Amino acid sequence: MKVKIVNRSRFALPEYQTPLSAGLDVRADLDAPVTLGPLQRAMIPTGLFVELPEGCEMQIRPRSGLAAKHGVTVLNSPGTVDADYRGEIKIILVNLSDEPFTIEAGERIAQMIVARYEQIEWQPAEELGATERGAGGFGSTGK
Repeated sequence: MKVKIVNRSRFALPEYQTPLSAGLDVRADLDAPVTLGPLQRAMIPTGLFVELPEGCEMQIRPRSGLAAKHGVTVLNSPGTVDADYRGEIKIILVNLSDEPFTIEAGERIAQMIVARYEQIEWQPAEELGATERGAGGFGSTGK
């Protein structure tokens, strides 16, 4: 799939880190480092603008290493970039640790995944088809 991208950052385009990676690592495009204190959040610019094909979305997901090592994650995970959005992609990061964390310019802060989707048309009904599970949820299938 080809996706138009405008790169106004100082860094290379997002790229896959391994041949079978699903997500493209995206970098912070900062003029100065940003320090997130415990439980602080910030919108981090990327300098990237995309034109997604109709029927596609871009999901913004956390990087597992950043979350596991530092407690920093994407707050609205996954974030969604719609096909008709043309503004700069910004990443909402939150520091869930008890120590400050500094984001440097060019640091890989999130992953981007492009996925196809379908829009639905609601079909109003009086009842739904029966299943073995029924209305059981939130741990109902566990022991």
